[in-house]
Amino acid sequence: MPKFYIETVGCQMNVLDSEQAVAGLRRCGFERTTDKKDADIILFNTCSVRQHAEDKVYSALGRLKHWKELHPNGIIGVLGCMAQKDQKLIFQRAPFVDLVLGPGQLDKLPGIICDFLQTNTAGCRLPAANLLQVSLTRLEHRHSDVADSFQQYDPLRDAGSRKNKFQAMVRIMFGCDKFCTYCIVPKVRGPEQSRPPKEILDEVKILADEGVLEITLLGQTVNSYKYLNGGTCSVKLADLLYQISEVNGIRRIRFVTNYPIGIDDDLLFAVRDLPKVAPYLHVPAQSGSDSVLKRMKRQYTVPQYKELVEKIYATVPDAAITSDFIVGFCGETDEEFQATVDLVKFARFKNSFIFKYSERPGTKAAELYADNVPEEIKKERNNELLRIQDEIGLELNKTFISKEVEILVDGKTGKGGTSSAANVQLSGRTACDRIVVFDSPDDSLIGQFIKRRIADAAPFTLFG
Repeated sequence: MPKFYIETVGCQMNVLDSEQAVAGLRRCGFERTTDKKDADIILFNTCSVRQHAEDKVYSALGRLKHWKELHPNGIIGVLGCMAQKDQKLIFQRAPFVDLVLGPGQLDKLPGIICDFLQTNTAGCRLPAANLLQVSLTRLEHRHSDVADSFQQYDPLRDAGSRKNKFQAMVRIMFGCDKFCTYCIVPKVRGPEQSRPPKEILDEVKILADEGVLEITLLGQTVNSYKYLNGGTCSVKLADLLYQISEVNGIRRIRFVTNYPIGIDDDLLFAVRDLPKVAPYLHVPAQSGSDSVLKRMKRQYTVPQYKELVEKIYATVPDAAITSDFIVGFCGETDEEFQATVDLVKFARFKNSFIFKYSERPGTKAAELYADNVPEEIKKERNNELLRIQDEIGLELNKTFISKEVEILVDGKTGKGGTSSAANVQLSGRTACDRIVVFDSPDDSLIGQFIKRRIADAAPFTLFG
């Protein structure tokens, strides 16, 4: 059977989509390769959240033009969010691409590949098939029809498609209904849809039987999870955490990403009271300025966000909170940026993911506001916020020095050197999502929960 290569750009949801695409192709007998040179099929699973992610894919496609000339029967495919957003534009910029498949159509991938190969054998296919399959757009169609066009593709799990056999992601919901003005996700991922809890539990049990110890529950706004039974909400995220905690074999449960509105007492009590649930909450703020949040349509104010932070620390004293921030959003003034700095200092996040604003065609921000903050100012603000967050991260991490922590060892980081050149350097994460690096004689500890005493700290790393 032909070999396929897949490259993933973007968030954890994209990583999970790729795992499931790999599982579907492997189930049909295809072999995965990590080397493009050995591949008969080259796939890109794409992201549209920032322009840089799209530029990276188009650049990679451009380098494949010569490959296509040498392999006229080879298959090149673009999958995921950029496929849903750009659609025919991809064929215009890279006419040698064979298929463009949106994130809601991944269940069709193995069948499409098989059809292409059969046509190849018959010798009657053009070098590029230009096949386009995407979901319906939200403005032109009914909500229910759009939702139905995003197939809930979560096939039976395949341990061979995951990076680690003892860690797995589980999608509990699809899509987003928040419509932040800067964000393209609601257009490319479709409406919010929550999977039935029984379906999720069955998947978790399969993973536990495969030896998975840690699962991460995924949703664009994961705390919006609600399963409706007879038109009323019968299961929320907190309820789901209690149910999953009962699954034997699973020892740690995480969930990302949370929207600030909707983190209720029930969810915090579940994090506090369930030993398996990690005391870690990723709660993107995006800005510390009420005026910017209003332009972003984030549906909460800075005082509300600060109140939430205080409630998290009061309910779950050992909680680690992380956040996302966009600097240089349309019209952001020095005073508005300073308000973001003040929020970071107030909340004392474990770490924050900080990005310069990238205008996305098709979003309300692109339609309503000018992207008028100079690039140099964006860069300065980005670096300044990173510097402040690094200082806070280092201060927090230093409090762990001399303490013993439990970690799940998840892999190698490269050669060690603190003890012996013969050592390997391993890394793992604590329940509060802190990375711990330590030397070990070999890699036999990978996949195990162990305890290590912390000897030193950096802004993002503890050294055991």
